[in-house]
Amino acid sequence: MERAALIVSMLVLACAPADPSGYEPGEERSGGDTTVFDTSRAAYSISARNLTFDERSRFLVGNNFFGDNWVVAPSSTSARDGLGPLHNALSCGSCHLFDGRGEPPGEGEEMVSMLVRLSVPGQDAHGGPLGEPTYGGQLQPRAIPGVPAEGATHLAWEEVPGAYEDGEAYSLRRPILTIDTLAYGPMHDDVMTSARVAPPVYGLGLLEAVPDATLLALADPNDADGDGISGRINHVWDAARGETAIGRFGWKATQPSIHQQTAGAFLGDLGITTSLFPSQECSEREAECRAATTGGEPECEDDILDFVVFYGQTLAVPARRDADDPDVLHGKRLFRDAGCASCHVPRLETGEHEITALADQIIYPYTDMLLHDVGEGLADHRPDFEADGREWRTPPLWGIGLLQTVNRHQLLMHDGRARGLAEAILWHGGEAEASREAFRAMSRDEREALLRFLESL
Repeated sequence: MERAALIVSMLVLACAPADPSGYEPGEERSGGDTTVFDTSRAAYSISARNLTFDERSRFLVGNNFFGDNWVVAPSSTSARDGLGPLHNALSCGSCHLFDGRGEPPGEGEEMVSMLVRLSVPGQDAHGGPLGEPTYGGQLQPRAIPGVPAEGATHLAWEEVPGAYEDGEAYSLRRPILTIDTLAYGPMHDDVMTSARVAPPVYGLGLLEAVPDATLLALADPNDADGDGISGRINHVWDAARGETAIGRFGWKATQPSIHQQTAGAFLGDLGITTSLFPSQECSEREAECRAATTGGEPECEDDILDFVVFYGQTLAVPARRDADDPDVLHGKRLFRDAGCASCHVPRLETGEHEITALADQIIYPYTDMLLHDVGEGLADHRPDFEADGREWRTPPLWGIGLLQTVNRHQLLMHDGRARGLAEAILWHGGEAEASREAFRAMSRDEREALLRFLESL
């Protein structure tokens, strides 16, 4: 495996552009041949452009099951019944609005596209987090009639003042989470919580197609090169294969495949069982949940799950805008010089994949899919497989410049605390502290150029 990783590392270097901070012909095609050229509100919701006619038909069926609401069983709509008993949402699309990023609730509002993970100290049989004994792995604030919802979540914000080195002031906001109206008694005294917004779902198939050897080549868990960056792989449980695998998806890289990510979301978010996760997560105290009528065994048949998985695999990445603009290229150089590209790796190549359209593509995701310590300010102090409480997976940056257009907000980071790209950079600490300080030390013109580059992604 190490030899394979070395070979991939050499190939990556051999294929890298001569001037990584200059314009690289074709870099506007963020998803290679799959790239979609669309800057409308639908930019995240279009299929890979190189799918066959039959594959596009399959994508459209998956889109229907992704967006349509599930209903309470029993129902005449047998293909979509079985919602809950406990759940967070009615459909995949209600959290991943327009296939983009969720957001934290406004003052006095309920969480809609955000959830709260729960665990207690210890590990489950596969090395994953140990769910809270009564409420499980995530709080479900909604339920079908006759079943009490688990509780309610609330977010408040605390302003944290700061200033750039040129004296210009800024303010960050830190979330304060509270949980109340618990229906099944108090939580464990040592419960750990982690509030997370729904991440965007476009481009996932391309990330799935990046070979394991590439990630192994990028990882530097002991910082052997001494650059202060020690990206680590999260080894997680692959339920379908019954073995440990490399984690790629989710805020802490806890899911090894889109299939498992999708099946896990069906169960945790919608309360829908699948052949991969066939049992409801109702605890001993949740008697009404355990007695509720099901929508079948499983509630989501394999063919429907496959359609939704295919949809998630083949959502295209939007093309960059103004990639050769001088201001954008200036920002690109500043991004590289600040060390941001050490984790937000610009260029990767996909390998083999069951979907031919995703294979052998040069892509520009701006991620290494590895875990990094990003400091105490962002820590949730909740271990998740091998990720510790200060580590998060480097999120891809492709498409981020269209967030305002598609999702009508610019709330970033895992819990939506950052009100724009500048605040997101300023929240970085740990391994990224030097990059943050480089940004903080830039002149206003330089900061705007770097942000202009990010907006072009």
